[in-house]
Amino acid sequence: MVLVRRDTPYPHWEFSDPGSGDLLRLVPERGGLVSGWRSGGRERLYLDLKRFSDPALTVRGGIPVLFPICGGLTGDTLSLSQGHFPMPQHGFARDQPWRMGPLQDGRGVVLELASCGATLAHYPFQFLLQLEVRLARGVLDIQAAVHNQGEEAMPFSFGLHPYFAIADLATARFEGLPACGLDQRTGQNCDTGQQLDLLAEGVDLLSGPAETVRLLDPSAGAALELETTAPLDLVVIWSDPPRPMACLEPWTAPRGSLATGERRLVLQPGSSQRLRTTYRVLA
Repeated sequence: MVLVRRDTPYPHWEFSDPGSGDLLRLVPERGGLVSGWRSGGRERLYLDLKRFSDPALTVRGGIPVLFPICGGLTGDTLSLSQGHFPMPQHGFARDQPWRMGPLQDGRGVVLELASCGATLAHYPFQFLLQLEVRLARGVLDIQAAVHNQGEEAMPFSFGLHPYFAIADLATARFEGLPACGLDQRTGQNCDTGQQLDLLAEGVDLLSGPAETVRLLDPSAGAALELETTAPLDLVVIWSDPPRPMACLEPWTAPRGSLATGERRLVLQPGSSQRLRTTYRVLA
């Protein structure tokens, strides 16, 4: 496995497996972003490069990290006993610079985000968030560790927001989801199949828990699957046409969890939570 710095098509780090030809592109200073995953001779992730080139805009593409919330809160405000704090959609992790280094086993990299003045303005907790990203032939394994380094109980949610390149949204399909889900645009329960029929028009579907979900793109002859591990086992499907992509996202909790308490995770002082998800190329 090799980790090198590249300047094109944008400045990034490249982690590659010479044996399989698989590689990752990583931009730690842009939210610990995995910006590319090439496997089986094709790029699996979508990246809006024009938008990515403007640091003032949120990234549309790659695998953004969602922490300490998934989705949004009413009024973009996190209300706690310590006070009220501004909290952007999907949290702040995707907007902060991360540290990065090679894993000791040589199979990937570790990305780290630690609490600092910028994070404390949104979230009054001392924490360390680590992401171990491992590459194997046709496999991308991501393990997160959240550490509470403070003296108070720390509530949080965590998710990943991968954008997968799709040749034709009209023929793409998902398999393995429960029959019923939640339309996050309306907040209403819905039929999963009926929602997925609207993929080419735009969907925002919360589903799960689900163990294995497959994304099939017949027009490209491509397929992959998401394997979840509780509590990172809710699945969000999101499309934003005309962008040629669909998101297959593992979340620990639905929108508003830190306010409602639904599936909210809480770490006691000095404790940690490990989370894992795996993507596998099928074709």
